[in-house]
Amino acid sequence: MHFDILTLFPQMFEGPFQESMVKRAIAQGLVSIAIHDIREHATDKHRVTDDTPYAGGGGMVLKPEPIFQAVEATLGPDPTESVPIVLLSPQGRLFTQAIAWELAAHPRVMLICGHYEGVDERVRESLVKDEISVGDYVLTGGEIPAMVIVDAVTRLIPGVLGDPKATRRDSHADGLLGHPQYTRPAVFRGHGVPEVLLSGNHAAVALWRRQQALRRTYARRPDLLETADLTEEDLAFLQTLERDGG
Repeated sequence: MHFDILTLFPQMFEGPFQESMVKRAIAQGLVSIAIHDIREHATDKHRVTDDTPYAGGGGMVLKPEPIFQAVEATLGPDPTESVPIVLLSPQGRLFTQAIAWELAAHPRVMLICGHYEGVDERVRESLVKDEISVGDYVLTGGEIPAMVIVDAVTRLIPGVLGDPKATRRDSHADGLLGHPQYTRPAVFRGHGVPEVLLSGNHAAVALWRRQQALRRTYARRPDLLETADLTEEDLAFLQTLERDGG
């Protein structure tokens, strides 16, 4: 899979993509990432990429010309027909695991990092296909959200993780938070590992993990239960939690 990232600050990506899982995915040829400097596509000698908004107001707005030219130089003269072009913006749809899977289905994705007061509206109207936000808060720019999306999508690409089933056990993978995890030692400072995890009974372990995921989601993110894929057994367990006060 290939990511194109359009940014005013390309050096911000030098560290995060040279470590850990993303670095290994690039080394294995499973992922490639190209960072494109929007300033290189400005039309004036000073490489100006922003201007004051029409009709006044505070802040600056990213100009349309450098963004359009950067996209067209990267994807060709008709970019809207080739790959998903995503604007990272607090006004976008909230990024979820489902959206990560959606993006992972494409061989190529372009991410445009917004900045300042935003981008000229004509970028939204005529160029981008999607807008994504990583949360209901405001960041300085779209660079950190771009890193978040690349990381979340990369781990879904076959071969990136050693265990191909790992992504199906993650928090949010099936609409629930993840169950508690334990490793050695069996007892640490007086706190032991639940006996069921030491029993060797795979069916009992699977049931415990499912119920713990339901319990944790019920306590911490009950809103997720509204859209989670729940069985009749899950619903019965949740009724028990509600009756017993969690």
